[in-house]
Order: sequence, then structure tokens, then C-alpha cells
Amino acid sequence: MRPDPTFETQRPRLFGLAYRLLGSRHDAEDVLQDAWLRWQSSDRAAIRDPEAWLVTTTTRLGLDRLRAARSARVHYTGPWLPEPLEIAEDTDPAERHDRAEQVSVAFLALLEQLSPHERAAFLLKEAFDYDYAQIGQLLGHAEANCRQLVHRARERLKAARPRFAVAPQRHRQLLERFMHASQQGDRDAIVALLDANARMRSDGGGKVTATLRPLLGAERIARLYWAVARRGLGLRTRLGTVNGEPAILRFAGARLHSAVLVVIDGERIVEVLTLMNPDKLPPLTART
Repeated sequence: MRPDPTFETQRPRLFGLAYRLLGSRHDAEDVLQDAWLRWQSSDRAAIRDPEAWLVTTTTRLGLDRLRAARSARVHYTGPWLPEPLEIAEDTDPAERHDRAEQVSVAFLALLEQLSPHERAAFLLKEAFDYDYAQIGQLLGHAEANCRQLVHRARERLKAARPRFAVAPQRHRQLLERFMHASQQGDRDAIVALLDANARMRSDGGGKVTATLRPLLGAERIARLYWAVARRGLGLRTRLGTVNGEPAILRFAGARLHSAVLVVIDGERIVEVLTLMNPDKLPPLTART
């Protein structure tokens, strides 16, 4: 079957919405496939606004998938982190920063705090510039209720986000220092880089060895990296990007073993996010 020009024109926008809703590339692709099937079987002559129809269909399918995914994640082994769109060893700095602003893993993880309808309303308003009347029609809510959904979402995200913005260059510098300190198992250096109340989450999904609960406190995180360094796993590390955001890429031989991202508030790292579940890592091989 030949590609449908209307659907293909909207595909990037629809995928962006589905990915932000679900935090999973594979789930977003499944939602787009379902939306495409519905589009193919629809009476398109009766559809006045194809873009609105496709966004509405994608959002509702995404909400259904999000509710099912949340039920499944109750039984997920250890902390759950979003599945990246892209992991690369390097990209253009300007492109990297632009992409990180839109779909950073840390931001997608924050969105998990919202209810499905709060998340959908917030994304439609903030990322896609829909007005409250449009959001209400799409979600089946009164306009006033949509205002409340977006307001609650903003307040929750504001409370959880870092208080101070950090320049991309400063972010990369701190990440590089953290990479070298963790490689060497230098507990004092790691503690100096971390906020005293820092948190670490490792997503192994039960497929590889990872901490099963968030690790709280700079001293505890530093002790873990010290112990890992003493074991001598032989991992090679280098800076790369995850969804355009600077990250530490760790390789076992030529295979990507894990990716580490950090959240920075002012001059200290407040959270360490480690992606280890092989189902969420691409078959990236280290450059020689």
C-alpha cells in the first residue's frame, strides 16, 4: 500500500505527541500504527479537519496505552525510566541542546508523576500550543477542567524540577568530572560533585544487575561507585548523548552496556539516572 500523504505529513508531530505521552519509543510506534489503521478505515470524506482527527485519535490511543502501561509497571523490576529515542556517541552541540530541551529523559521521568489526563492536557498546551477549548474537545472535558489539569501539572512539575537552570557547557563539564571520578571510584570527588540529598535510579528491568530501589544520599551513591570500581568490570566510558542530552556511555567490549545521565541544580548533581535495561538500549557499538 502506498504511503498516505496526509498521514505522512502529520507523522512526526503525531509521533512526538505519542512519545511524550508514553516515554517509550516502541509504545509510540505501536500507537502510530494503530492510528494509521484507523485512518485507513475511516470515512475520510466526512472528516473536516484531518489534522485534528489524527491528533485526537493518537491522543486517545496513547491514553489507553498509558493506562495499560502504568498497570504493567506495578510489576516492573526496580525503578522504571523512559526508553530513549536516540543514543549517540556525538551530535552537533546546537542540535543536541535543542533536542534535549524537548525530550530529555529526566523530563519524561518527571511526567510520570502526572495522571494520564494531566499529562495529555499539559503536553497539548505546552508542547503543541493547543488552547483550552481544543484540549477540552479532544479529551472530553470542560474547558475550565482543562485549565485545572494544566495548572496542577505545572505545579507538580515546578515542585520537582531543579530550582536553577544550568548552562549546557557547565552541565557537560560536571558530567565529565563525574565520569572520571566514578571510573576511579574516588569517593571524595563523587561526594563533592553530588548534592547531599542526591538520588540515584538505575533501570535494569530485571534483565541485568541493578539497584532495585532508588539510592538516596551522596555518601551511599559514592560508596556504590567505589565498590563497582574495585570490582573492575572493565567498562570503557566516553561522553555521548541520550535524546540529545549529554550522557556517559559505558561499553562492555564493543557493546553498549549502559547510559548515565545527571540532573543538576546550581553547582551540584541532584539526581543520577542510569539506563541499563538492554531492551531500552540500541545496538550501538563503540567507535575504535
